Amino acid sequence: MNTSPTAAAITLPPNTLNDQQEAADARWTPGRIALWAAIALIGAAAWSVLAISRGETINAVWFVLAAVCTYLVGYRFYSKMIERRVALPDDSRATPAEYNSNGRDFVPTDRVVLFGHHFAAIAGAGPLVGPVLAAQMGYLPGTIWIVVGAVLAGCVQDYLVLFFSMRRGGRSLGQMAREELGVVGGTAALVATLAIMIIIVAILALVVVNALGESPWGVYSVSLTIPIALFMGCYLRYLRPGKVLEVSLIGLALLMFAIISGRWVAESEWGSALFHIDRLTLAWAIIAYGFIASILPVWLLLAPRDYLSTFMKIGVIGLLALAILVVQPEIAVPAFSEFSGRADGPVVPGSLFPFLFVTIACGALSGFHALISSGTTPKLVEKEKQTRFLGYGGMLMESLVAIMALVAAISIDRGIYFAMNVSAASTGGTVDSAVAFVNGLGLAGVHLTPDMLTDLARNVGEPSIISRTGGAPTLSVGIAHIMHQWFGGTAMMGFWYHFAIMFEALFILTAVDAGTRVARFMLQDTIGNFVPKFKDTSWKPGAWLCTAIMVAGWGYILVLGVTDPLGGINTFFPLFGIANQLLAAIALAVVMAIVAKRGNFRYLWVVAAPLVFIAIITIWASWEKIFSNIPAVSYWAQHEAFKNALAEGKTSFGTAHTVEAMQAVVHNTFVQGSLSIVFVVLALIVMGTAVLTAWRAYRKTQPSDSNEDPRVESRLFAPAGLLPTPSEKALLARWATASSPATPAVMGH
Repeated sequence: MNTSPTAAAITLPPNTLNDQQEAADARWTPGRIALWAAIALIGAAAWSVLAISRGETINAVWFVLAAVCTYLVGYRFYSKMIERRVALPDDSRATPAEYNSNGRDFVPTDRVVLFGHHFAAIAGAGPLVGPVLAAQMGYLPGTIWIVVGAVLAGCVQDYLVLFFSMRRGGRSLGQMAREELGVVGGTAALVATLAIMIIIVAILALVVVNALGESPWGVYSVSLTIPIALFMGCYLRYLRPGKVLEVSLIGLALLMFAIISGRWVAESEWGSALFHIDRLTLAWAIIAYGFIASILPVWLLLAPRDYLSTFMKIGVIGLLALAILVVQPEIAVPAFSEFSGRADGPVVPGSLFPFLFVTIACGALSGFHALISSGTTPKLVEKEKQTRFLGYGGMLMESLVAIMALVAAISIDRGIYFAMNVSAASTGGTVDSAVAFVNGLGLAGVHLTPDMLTDLARNVGEPSIISRTGGAPTLSVGIAHIMHQWFGGTAMMGFWYHFAIMFEALFILTAVDAGTRVARFMLQDTIGNFVPKFKDTSWKPGAWLCTAIMVAGWGYILVLGVTDPLGGINTFFPLFGIANQLLAAIALAVVMAIVAKRGNFRYLWVVAAPLVFIAIITIWASWEKIFSNIPAVSYWAQHEAFKNALAEGKTSFGTAHTVEAMQAVVHNTFVQGSLSIVFVVLALIVMGTAVLTAWRAYRKTQPSDSNEDPRVESRLFAPAGLLPTPSEKALLARWATASSPATPAVMGH
């Protein structure tokens, strides 16, 4: 920041809009009233159709209309109420990106670029995989949880964690917990967030491995995005600073080249040999990538790569939504399936309550988002009011991704769905055995034939689609099924399938590198409580050491998942879901304590309501995973069953057909069961201390929020949302004409 006498003597334009300007921009007109009334009516009609329809099929268009209308109403009204009544942002106040700007971790970043980074970081495997797996239970429960859960819980968490972290200099969730909840609650939160983060990043990486394993096209295209992102970062920083649109168009063109040329490379002899990588080798490659990506400057790889991938993410989801409106596929999946009230589901064991709400994590509510919202993003925010657009708006976009994933999954034949998502240990891995298994499930209206599986595999250009677990391949088939009806016909299904595979891998991998960086910040914060030098994120020895520790942690779990004889994702994803939602409960508990200490008890329900719901759900799910006597549900029941089988000298048991496989199940279930106990105990400690902190705050007469960084006057201006309002445009014009060495380069975005 320029503090020279010359700079200080120059009078800058206002750094924020005044109340009269904001009121003028928000003024209700007859046109606005009619528009929002129409949106509300269309949304209500769509929800009515979804809720009461019990015919043989239902048009997929109703899913899109119900979701989009709900998102628009939620963002316009509910998030605005939270901004005015709970967050209370002040745009005249400098953010950490401004007063701590160092060109590395703290950089005032254009809100559109930052939205791309934030969305890319939070939108990992969850919104793609969770809805696909939960489709086993029918379309209605998942749809309600994804949409309503996002508006009332997920978006609230993301927005408020981002805001309060920004007010505290970009502190991590664990560090905020330590400051707000005291030693006991804070220590439990620090340990829980670190441990849960390891599980989350590992499962994200596992989904990438399952999507890219033995897929030359996907490996080539995703690998090419790394040099493209490095070029974009250098271009924007050194060659053409501030030219965001220009570098975006170049990056988009290069990304399309990576996708299109991937097919040529994959079909060539040398490309097929070079990029056909087995899953274990790919896992080690991702582990190495995670370490390197986490220690590079954020502007060099992370921000441009996430921004680049966001182009593809939003573009593909938008294209899919448009295709659904054009093709109007008919959904034959029932509102509530045969497995919604049973615990023996072949894809995800456990009944609808509580396991639907931990299977669909990202897309409705995700604790991982709280780590991103208290990790990289708060260090890059230009203005305080942008946190609503970034936090609440970013989560709404991810929820739309989840709805599109659910629609794509339920648009394909139910028999094919189960053949793809049940592990090879159950389907047998062959066409005939898979057909026999699926037809033996007793699903109403399902009659799978061998030709259905072989024809689909041939159409998408794969040798087999049987037991392609992990959700990503099923989503790709669903996307190809919808898109080929709009453009290209059956001959284009292979292109659309591999395009979707690459899209999903890119989608998820960006969350792996961002998650690793956030994990490094968290560990540095934790160690910094004892060795203050570690709190300096620019200190390379500390950064490299903490990165290596966290990568080793999630890398270990990743290798366990890749080598798991029961399919990896089928056994590890429930642990991911429970851990993720327990982390969300921890994040909401910390936010509740902060709001209470501010003295804002009138609107404490905004945070307390989703906290109570997700706490009940996750504790219930944890209880089932620990104490249920059903081996398919409980890790410990499964552990004991396989352990006893080995003790009896059996050489195969259940779906494990060798002694080595049985031993692997015993080891993996021990790890999973132990972690389940640790996670729920730590979460209970955090929630208990948060309630105690809120009660103590209620007993006090004087509100306190002393853990915020000292106030610094801002010397920049930027719009709050995606598009500038008329008043913001006028103020931007004044900043553009103000010639001052102190005027930041980010002006005019």
